[in-house]
Amino acid sequence: MQEIDLRSDTVTRPTKEMLQAMMTAKVGDDVYKEDPTINALEEKLAKMFGKDEALFFPTGSMANQAAIKLHTQPGEQLICDKWAHVYNYEGGGVSFNSGVSCKLVDGDRGMIKAEQVVENINPPDFYHSPLTTLVCLENTTNKGGGACYDLEDIKEIRKVCDEHQLGLHLDGARLFNALVKKKENPKDFGKLFDTISVCLSKGLGTPMGSVLIGDKKLMKNAIRVRKVLGGGMRQVGFMAAAGIYALDHHFDRLAEDHRRAFEIEEVLKTLHYIGKVENVETNIIIFNLREAEKEKEFTEYLQKHNIRISNMGQGKWRIVTHLDYSEEMHQRFQEVLKNASL
Repeated sequence: MQEIDLRSDTVTRPTKEMLQAMMTAKVGDDVYKEDPTINALEEKLAKMFGKDEALFFPTGSMANQAAIKLHTQPGEQLICDKWAHVYNYEGGGVSFNSGVSCKLVDGDRGMIKAEQVVENINPPDFYHSPLTTLVCLENTTNKGGGACYDLEDIKEIRKVCDEHQLGLHLDGARLFNALVKKKENPKDFGKLFDTISVCLSKGLGTPMGSVLIGDKKLMKNAIRVRKVLGGGMRQVGFMAAAGIYALDHHFDRLAEDHRRAFEIEEVLKTLHYIGKVENVETNIIIFNLREAEKEKEFTEYLQKHNIRISNMGQGKWRIVTHLDYSEEMHQRFQEVLKNASL
């Protein structure tokens, strides 16, 4: 029985066509900025978002941490949602790498509003408090179940940042999902954010890699920060070739992941053993069992059918649809859910 792995969209493997692109890539030493395929990927994404520069990173966490370092000084503070990836899932890197603290906002499904940003800015002349210098948003939101920001809400946050001289960074690990879902223009995000990180190894299905995109005044030191974080790489153009291929061939198909996620949501809502199901917007489904004590039984039932999903703790479960989740798997998974006798 073929395994169905729905823990994350990071579990994908390169397609044959992507592997071919990787194996035929022209490469050089990226530490010297002599890898032509890396340079092409960076130029492609900078142009896509209408920004000055882009820089390839091995991971999204490193790209986010570099951005925070570029925006802040030790002892300062950033504002983010309480569920933000930069706070919850990057190993305490905000404090470890940048000496910065987080002011956590109680947003809606991981998304915050302009008025909440205003409420959480520390008075700049009150030296007892950390100086607020940065706002970090996440789109789509991971713990928020793939929720997408409304562009008008981001515009209002941008106004607040301009009024208070704050930087604005976007953790766009799944931004491509949001762009496809809402039919938005990447350049609109480029106009609003000082820096944007985008991940190639989630919805687009590459083996690794994220890219930090931004304005020249900030990005001029990005390669130095990447080096300090241990991110200097050599013939990494093989990975950049995967990214270029994915941008050209896997972007529009994200809609398929979204469709399958919506269909799973609809099935879950009909099942007696399922409690709350969060609204699905993109490729992430978050739900609760009706009876928490059935958790072990539910896990064993899925294991019996060679299915893996994520237990997020505190009663939450997560399913993520992705490139390697086929229509055949989709139909089987729905049947398994329907046939459970918990």
